[in-house]
Amino acid sequence: MISTLLVANRGEIACRIFRTCAELGIRTVAIHSDADEGALHTRVADTAVRLPGAAPADTYLRGDLIVKAALAAGADAVHPGYGFLSENAGFARAVRDAGLVWIGPPPEAIEAMASKTRAKELMGLAPLDAHDVTPADLPVLVKAAAGGGGRGMRVVRDLAALPGALEDARAEAASAFGDGEVFVEPYLENGRHVEVQVLADTHGTVWTLGTRDCSLQRRHQKVIEEAPAPGLPPALTEQLYALAERATRAVSYEGAGTVEFLVAGGRAHFLEMNTRLQVEHPVTEAVFGVDLVAEQIRVAEGHALPAERPAPRGHAVEARLYAEDPARGWAPQTGTLHRFTVPDGVRLDTGCADGDTIGVHYDPMLAKVIAHAPTRAEAVRRLAGALERTALHGPVTNRDLLVRSLRHPEFAEARMDTGFYDRHLAALTEPAPDPYAPLAAALADAHGRSRFGGWRNVPSGPQVKRYERAGEEHEVAYRHTRTGLAADGVRVVRAAPHLVVLEVDGVQRKFEVARYGDQVHVNGTALTALPRFPDPATAHAPGSLLAPMPGTVVRLAEGLTEGAEVTAGQPLIWLEAMKMEHRITAPADGTLTALPAAIGRQVEMGTLLAVVEST
Repeated sequence: MISTLLVANRGEIACRIFRTCAELGIRTVAIHSDADEGALHTRVADTAVRLPGAAPADTYLRGDLIVKAALAAGADAVHPGYGFLSENAGFARAVRDAGLVWIGPPPEAIEAMASKTRAKELMGLAPLDAHDVTPADLPVLVKAAAGGGGRGMRVVRDLAALPGALEDARAEAASAFGDGEVFVEPYLENGRHVEVQVLADTHGTVWTLGTRDCSLQRRHQKVIEEAPAPGLPPALTEQLYALAERATRAVSYEGAGTVEFLVAGGRAHFLEMNTRLQVEHPVTEAVFGVDLVAEQIRVAEGHALPAERPAPRGHAVEARLYAEDPARGWAPQTGTLHRFTVPDGVRLDTGCADGDTIGVHYDPMLAKVIAHAPTRAEAVRRLAGALERTALHGPVTNRDLLVRSLRHPEFAEARMDTGFYDRHLAALTEPAPDPYAPLAAALADAHGRSRFGGWRNVPSGPQVKRYERAGEEHEVAYRHTRTGLAADGVRVVRAAPHLVVLEVDGVQRKFEVARYGDQVHVNGTALTALPRFPDPATAHAPGSLLAPMPGTVVRLAEGLTEGAEVTAGQPLIWLEAMKMEHRITAPADGTLTALPAAIGRQVEMGTLLAVVEST
């Protein structure tokens, strides 16, 4: 029996596994980088071990240090989480060689499925040869053979762009996974990403625990997932189960795993087998009433699964909350998460809490929110409502996009596919500002000032405040009167520091207000209070290219120097942040008049990288 378990990962992953361990009576050990010393996963674990001598971004990939930490902390088992080490056969062997229990499949099974190219061969498939791709094969997808999560992937629609896509994908794959091998496969437009959860024991029993639809993706990373996958014909569902079981038995698999498919034209196309638990596993847990982490532990302890899998019930939907700005190329965001609360009635898996800092070293996912209900429509409505009422004060997030996605007619009717955001992103990120949010912020800030001389017996001009919202400036005016605060066009029912009630056309509206320095949150609207007199030193010349997020300059366009002629849309600078590469492109045809960016330079958000003077 396992008594103490170390989780070889961080954040939400570690916190979720620790929750099950606490229920089973298993003591827990967290590991952390210097950047994560005060992170939530280190606070909820029974013991935490610092991993020395590694850069924050690499800390959780150091299998040698993790094994030493497990032994030092007295752990008798290691759970790899569901990050990169979970699919590292060498790490699995190192854990076993140290006399520790490995919570995962055998190293041989990991190796068999570790490379997507080898996995396809195992299933009787083969990728395209990059040298033989013809215009008739387009579009194609360049993919990293190792790893996942959308890294090292490029869609190619023009044959001339294939060499560049291969180079970019290799560079990103090598950076993310330490393996630059990539391959090419057909890219099926308007396909659905469907997967099957499998669970296998050491006694020959394999469960196929239903399907999941993970079609809503950005950058080939999943955003919204649900179980079961809606609208699949029974025959196709049975085919998916059969293929998933075939892949599982082909490698003598043990524990929890996921077999992924692209479904198009009524056919299932095998993509890969992930030899680990997936981020979206909670929807399967909700539908089947199982704890997959607990089952992983029981399988590792040698227990047998019942011959019959549990029966499914209802429908579950999961949304991933990211600190990112969908309207600006999904740019990751950093800063302090001042407040994060989710209403009751939904499941929350997170590695963040109020006051935590969202840094540059790790994936920007804040949490997963999961709703379960008897029907799909009820589950979707419950999740959308919970997200809408979630308080998120801090960096920009994708919360509003998630709410709009869940309420979009295509999603409501289960007509979505992997091209959903390609078609609808502009509409889903169209600003829908609340016109009264800036006024509510100003009235909350002004509360109580009339008691200290704000009101004058002699008529005077209104008080004026300015706020920035989504890049636009808004000016609002209000007055101090004998009876309190007043504003044109509304009746101020109440004005307190954290709550403002306005009557608009006979209807009372409540505005919850929270302020953190110059950042103001009013219901779901984020505002920045502007100074009365702007500082001219903060202005930038026209054509300035600013870092959209903190990160490191990892690449410059070949031959890029001051004085070079550039064209609109030309990639100039590559910035790496949160394990992803982000291209900075020329805003217009022109001349590069300044280039402060240099390879290896670490920059903060808003740092000047280059200036392009348009022609």
